[in-house]
Amino acid sequence: MSHMPSTPSRARRDKQARRRGEFPAPPEPLSVPVFDSHTHLDLTIQEAGMPGDGSGDPVDALIDAAAKTGIDRLVQVGVDVLSSRWGAELAARNEAILAAVAIHPNEAPLRSDLDEALREIEALAGQPRVRGVGETGLDTFRTGEGGRPAQEESFRAHIAIAKRHGKALVIHDRDAHQDVLRVLDEEGAPETVVMHCFSGDREFAAQCVRRRYHLSFAGTVTFASAGELRAAAQITPAELIMVETDAPYLTPMPYRGRPNASFLIPLTVRALAETRGDDVNELCAAISANGERVFGPWR
Repeated sequence: MSHMPSTPSRARRDKQARRRGEFPAPPEPLSVPVFDSHTHLDLTIQEAGMPGDGSGDPVDALIDAAAKTGIDRLVQVGVDVLSSRWGAELAARNEAILAAVAIHPNEAPLRSDLDEALREIEALAGQPRVRGVGETGLDTFRTGEGGRPAQEESFRAHIAIAKRHGKALVIHDRDAHQDVLRVLDEEGAPETVVMHCFSGDREFAAQCVRRRYHLSFAGTVTFASAGELRAAAQITPAELIMVETDAPYLTPMPYRGRPNASFLIPLTVRALAETRGDDVNELCAAISANGERVFGPWR
């Protein structure tokens, strides 16, 4: 007995799309625009390409796709000298982009020329559309004991650069919560600190909130296993909360495993609003105001 081939289930189609590395379909746009506080347009293009039909400039395609879902401003974040320079140049010519510049904490121990690299980051930090120093910080997940002194040295240097230039400090913290706070307390934190891709629990969030640090939540807050992270989001005051992609990574559910991009922020915002019991539009307005206060005006 023969059978006609069946239409693939949604789960099967999603699995096939993940295997191909396709971007998910755009979600319903937000009514009140917000910004993506942390994205890597260069890495997104290198690792995932561009949304749409593949024609035109890939950076413009990603920016346009974001604008169509209500994400009208982006912070392009550097992880080394080259990406920081690229981001600063992009921000200088595109009013939707501001830049943050830094040597990533996992990059710092690998460099024999760290002092020279930090001097280049300092020069970039003085540019008017570079509004953040980061991502810097500590990462004990990928960097072993041998590399941690250089990592901490780099972190302290970035703190000093942020303070000298009056820029927000954008922190990468992976499995290093208390050491990050220790270094910030020892050095004296800049006026504005952003905990990028906040990954702590309720108690760590409370410690950050007491210091008036901003907590930026990524797609991880939508993961089923992220109960502690959602508890942290619940106690974060509206004036300290931000949202990000860390694209092309940390894609929100139900698309975990597919490439991430700024146009998917609405999925994370709506999950945050549900977790916090907030009206979506009111949360968007708060996030947007926080971005202008932390990074200054885009336009």
